[in-house]
Amino acid sequence: MPQVGTNLAWETLFDLADTRPGPLHFRLAAAIRAAIRDGRLPTGAALPPSRTLAMRLAVSRWTVTQAYGHLITEGYLTGRTGSATRVKWAPGPGDQDVAGPFQPPRMRDAPPRGYDFLSYRLPLVAFPRRKWAEAVSAVTETAPFDQLDYSEPGGLLELRTVLAEHLNRSRGAVAESGTISVFSGAGQGLTQLSRALRTDGHTAIGMENPGSPRLWQAAQTGGLELVALPVDDDGLVVDALAGFPGLRAVCVGAARQIAYGNPLAQRRRLELIDWARQVDGLIIEDDYDAEFSHRPAPPVMQGTARHRVALLGSMTHAVGSAVNIGWVVAPGRWVGAVRAEHEIQLLPPALNQLALVHLMRTGAYDRHLRSTRLRVSSRRTKLARALERHLPGYPVRGLGSGLGLVVDLPPGSDAGAVVAAASRRQVHMCSLDELRMRPDPEGPGLLLGYGNLRDDEIDEAVALLAEVVAAPT
Repeated sequence: MPQVGTNLAWETLFDLADTRPGPLHFRLAAAIRAAIRDGRLPTGAALPPSRTLAMRLAVSRWTVTQAYGHLITEGYLTGRTGSATRVKWAPGPGDQDVAGPFQPPRMRDAPPRGYDFLSYRLPLVAFPRRKWAEAVSAVTETAPFDQLDYSEPGGLLELRTVLAEHLNRSRGAVAESGTISVFSGAGQGLTQLSRALRTDGHTAIGMENPGSPRLWQAAQTGGLELVALPVDDDGLVVDALAGFPGLRAVCVGAARQIAYGNPLAQRRRLELIDWARQVDGLIIEDDYDAEFSHRPAPPVMQGTARHRVALLGSMTHAVGSAVNIGWVVAPGRWVGAVRAEHEIQLLPPALNQLALVHLMRTGAYDRHLRSTRLRVSSRRTKLARALERHLPGYPVRGLGSGLGLVVDLPPGSDAGAVVAAASRRQVHMCSLDELRMRPDPEGPGLLLGYGNLRDDEIDEAVALLAEVVAAPT
């Protein structure tokens, strides 16, 4: 690129379609990083202001600021208030075209070398391959031919029926086959809910911050603006809703707040339901990670407020992403809008739906879940003990549920520097800022997912992490 004037790089092509799947801000960061490393953006080049680039790429300004923030932390960019964001990185001897340390596991072609604290889900080897193959074989031989066609909107009746039975029995839901809609994952389910809300006149949805970037992207895809709502160790801070008088829809992790790990406190559940009734609103209850709670998970709110709560869930954590089946249990008046075909929907293949029915009706699903819980619980205990030994005095959140936890760092700590330094030691993790809509230097933390970490690696991995936390260089 010619070095003209201030060396503006505003017309550089950032091809998001050529990056790996994942949240939009990660894809944009990957595209900019690639342009820097292959020389299309030289050292000192000025990138467009976030608003300008957002308009050109037809994305939100938040997406651009998040991507810029990640690349500043990684050392690729530099920026300060009142000045352009410029390329800082320069190639050195032996530099290779590799992804930066903040790439999440879902954007990787293979698990990272070393110690993997990136995965908040079960490793692929935990997929019940034999039982799934038996289920697929059984339904392929016995299913009527009319069930092997494209699935009708909402999913196959057989799956909706067995899911209703399962959710009512295990989660205290009040679900019926007619109120369940099956999708390819919880993300698509939230996109459909968001489109239904948009059709009903909603323009925004409240989302937990920190929260799930995947769900943020799904809501934006459905046409809604995001309203960041604070969370703490008791979950969503319901009192904060008073500051947004026009807001009438909220998505909340009630079984497990995705960042801090605890369920939504009972008092706040009641307050949130009262809020929804007062504003004639809708609560979208994300039943994330309820299967792997290390203490009894509270029953879903949908069971006590079925007309004000839509229940969102999936089989991704329990069985695996290869199955890719999610669902929405919607209030009756919302079912038609949730199933509306705004475009060609990515419904799970009929064989996958029928195989899951077989797995659940034969008891194979419950047996798989019980054995997996035992392994996860044992690993969680080993990790907690290792953190007590090597990082005493550092608060740990989320030990009560799920496949990951948060280690709080002292206020003002540079969590990004810790993540980068740990990656150089082959200890891979993310910063808590990865789950925030904007960085919070007063609340630094490390996300430690242990779904893909071997039991015999835990102590050594935490010992290395402790060395890095003591001196993140």
